[in-house]
Amino acid sequence: METLNALMAGFGVALTPMNLLLALIGCFLGTLIGALPGLGPANGVAILIPLAFTLGLPPESALIMLTAVYAGAMYGGRISSILLNIPGDEPAMMTCLDGYPMAQQGKAAEALAISAVASFIGSLIACIGLILLAPLLARFALTFGPAEYFALFVLAFATLGGITGKNPMKTLMAAALGLMMSTIGIDISTGSQRFTFGILELYEGIDFIIAIVGLFAVSELLFFIERRAGDGDSSVKMNRLKLRWREIVAIIPTSLRSGGVGFVAGVLPGAGASLGSFLSYTVEKRILGSKNRFGEGDPRGVAAPESGNNGAANGALVPMLTLGIPGSGTTAVLLAMLVSLNITPGPLMFQQHAEIVWGVIAALLVGNLLLLLLNIPLVGVFVKILSVPPKFLMPLVTLVAIVGIYSISHSTFDLYFMIAFGVLGYLLRKLEIPLVPVILGLLLGPEMEKNLRHALSLSDGDWSVLWSTPLSITIWAIAILGLILPYLLGPMLRRSMAAKRNRN
Repeated sequence: METLNALMAGFGVALTPMNLLLALIGCFLGTLIGALPGLGPANGVAILIPLAFTLGLPPESALIMLTAVYAGAMYGGRISSILLNIPGDEPAMMTCLDGYPMAQQGKAAEALAISAVASFIGSLIACIGLILLAPLLARFALTFGPAEYFALFVLAFATLGGITGKNPMKTLMAAALGLMMSTIGIDISTGSQRFTFGILELYEGIDFIIAIVGLFAVSELLFFIERRAGDGDSSVKMNRLKLRWREIVAIIPTSLRSGGVGFVAGVLPGAGASLGSFLSYTVEKRILGSKNRFGEGDPRGVAAPESGNNGAANGALVPMLTLGIPGSGTTAVLLAMLVSLNITPGPLMFQQHAEIVWGVIAALLVGNLLLLLLNIPLVGVFVKILSVPPKFLMPLVTLVAIVGIYSISHSTFDLYFMIAFGVLGYLLRKLEIPLVPVILGLLLGPEMEKNLRHALSLSDGDWSVLWSTPLSITIWAIAILGLILPYLLGPMLRRSMAAKRNRN
């Protein structure tokens, strides 16, 4: 009953005219960003964070808009997968397997409609799971002390390989770089300067928003300039929608099962939407056995990965909201947004900022309904926009980022700093070093250091305090597993996904 009352209060926040309008705008922009190959949800949210500050939105409104962008981008990734056989982001890769063959058979509109319905069902299941599981996990996490929290931060870094890791050493290097940058500024314990080099703007440390926009948005622009990808795709063609109710009913069992599988994958720190998409497709293929035509344009082969990746995307919000650990690259960016708004993610968030947490959860439910309503009738509009040459879209994206950053502090130093981070992001991506661990190190570093110092001061410097309770030992054990398993299973998963795609 307590959860239901909190959710009702959340609907009171989400259904105000302004928040409803922001959710609608976020859903539209997110779908558009997701449809453009290469941008993806993490870049999309990073680009639009400055816009939220520019508009002077209150925290709950800013978060509602950005989570709507996140959900929209997860929906939008399927459009280019089905029409162009180019996934908008990695989780949408599995959708190519049956979506593109359907498009080649003249059923592109049907594939897009089916994927929209499946995405809605997957998101709905994950939202229900989020509502039921998050408060329980948050209450449990209230028993954590500084030693357990430190172990939890180690767990967050240990599972980074699942989010981004193609090369373990490069992932660890990126995390170390982020942790090093998090030490810049005034030491809150001693008051001494650390790596400020006498520059006044560095006394308060590095602003997360500037780092995120530079690393994601500006580096993407530099890559665009390098590729000179000036042309849109003029070969995108849409048939008239002839979907029948029985075709929708046929995909519902698949969507329900896949949404559940995706949610479980999303809740596991480091697993991410890609794993949710892959597992959902594989599990469904085995369940259907000889009755499936997966790989030949089977509508259930479109529904399974779409329901799975949307379920995983919403499931990744569970560890972010309850423990302060991002479950995906995009939730890492959202985490930075929360910290910038002076909101500390974690178990206390459900007590100290209940209206924000439940407002965002309610907005997810509303946003999913809006996305379903947008994505079926307006899919032709998104397809038209998809054919606009990127040379017209990318300057607009850059302009939004620059104006947004300048409007936050009116400091030209911040603009230079953003460009410097953009160049750094470009170089790191050229070296195939992932960016998310850098952001995570920068973001979690100060809290990790604070909890380590607190634990050591309580134990008079005895390091064994970090693994002195059954709970902390359990977290350390999970962290070790989280460090090892992605590096064992990750390459197998990627090879399997690539092999399936190549066979089709």
